[in-house]
Amino acid sequence: MRCRWDTVVGLLAVVSVSSVLQAEDLWQAGAGRVKITPGQAMWMAGYGSRAKPAEGKVTDLWAKALVLDDGKGNRGVVVSLDLVGIDREIAGKVCTRLKKEFGLERHQISLCTSHTHSGPVVGRNLAPIHYAILEPEQQALIDDYAERLPGQVCTAVNGAIDALAPAKVQWGNGKAIFAVNRRENKPYRTVPDLRARGALKGPVDHDVPVLSVRGEGGELRAVLFGYACHATTLSFQQWNGDYPGYAQIALEKAYPGATALFWAGCGADQNPLPRSSVELAERYGRDLARAVQDVLSSPMPVLSPSLSLRYQEIELKLQQLPTAAELNTEAQSADRYIAARARMLQKRLESQGALRGAYPYPIFFWKLGGAIDFISLGGEVVVDYALRLKSELHGKQTWVAGNTNDVMAYIPSLRVHKEGGYEGGGSNIYYGLPGLWDEGVEEAILQTVHDLSRKEN
Repeated sequence: MRCRWDTVVGLLAVVSVSSVLQAEDLWQAGAGRVKITPGQAMWMAGYGSRAKPAEGKVTDLWAKALVLDDGKGNRGVVVSLDLVGIDREIAGKVCTRLKKEFGLERHQISLCTSHTHSGPVVGRNLAPIHYAILEPEQQALIDDYAERLPGQVCTAVNGAIDALAPAKVQWGNGKAIFAVNRRENKPYRTVPDLRARGALKGPVDHDVPVLSVRGEGGELRAVLFGYACHATTLSFQQWNGDYPGYAQIALEKAYPGATALFWAGCGADQNPLPRSSVELAERYGRDLARAVQDVLSSPMPVLSPSLSLRYQEIELKLQQLPTAAELNTEAQSADRYIAARARMLQKRLESQGALRGAYPYPIFFWKLGGAIDFISLGGEVVVDYALRLKSELHGKQTWVAGNTNDVMAYIPSLRVHKEGGYEGGGSNIYYGLPGLWDEGVEEAILQTVHDLSRKEN
């Protein structure tokens, strides 16, 4: 009997130690959400060709939040927004509210927009497009929406904090192939034939990074996933989350009770092709959701509860700035967007005395579980950045988000900068930047990412 009792005691000790180790492997995690679909027929974002406000909705738009806490004093929140982008002013207001309400500092908050072109105009984002044509009534609706957005984000984050509970966090990578390099495959109508023949050209990033959050019983509570492609399947007059919205809807239907959050990768030169129908947006959403589900149904490495959060703003240089005389000429341009930008810059010159020759560019480097590099870059970032960072850091364990925190312009690589075109600098007019980026922006951004990767907490 004594031998048997010793055996039982030993087994109980093993079970006890195992339970302690299992508890130590758990994060605290929670997700929350709030609907941000406009309640009024306000102007839609993303396309200068639109000539009237929205006419209803097909899907709702959401602000969602995922809070991760490693239990060692490190807490980060990822906010996903079904919006084309937010500007620096709104990002600042959101972060000020989150600090006041929850004590969160700037390096703890990553604001990710899906870049849907079927959402509302938000603040001064892409201002020369919209403010060139809008009446005061529409401008007031836009200002009111921007004023309410920080409070709505706070509601989503509050829900995530209230839902904090022990969780197992895992990672994986899937694949979806509907993104096409839009600079290299024109006209777009030829894409189906080129795809069928394996003749599509140009760099792409078809990886689908997936972060899963499961409760102690194994149930899926949240899934965070990304993809590098413009959300431009649709260009009609109704609110719609485009393919990222449909992917989130499909995942939340497949996993009742779970919250799905999307972040846009470096897809500034990538389009979903073919496009221009709700059916295609739904199809791409299903394709992306299936890629995520394939990862979720396979063995996924577990991330130990360890969170390192690093953030830095750098002065990203612009080329030669316009003179007052040049702005006077541009303000009379027949191109309404050039004229609108010039008038905006004239007001800035008058109030500030000078135009800035650089932009305060935000860069995040988060290390999750000592294994995943989660990098968040401001602006519409071309695919070269993700491909290069994966090659220089940790391959598929390096996840690079664009359209985050402050969407101030396209961010071209040196290659795209030299090639020119819309992504190479032409789009700066529509974002209101006073000049083209300096040729050194790629190296400045990537050097900062590498510096942050080596930095100790």
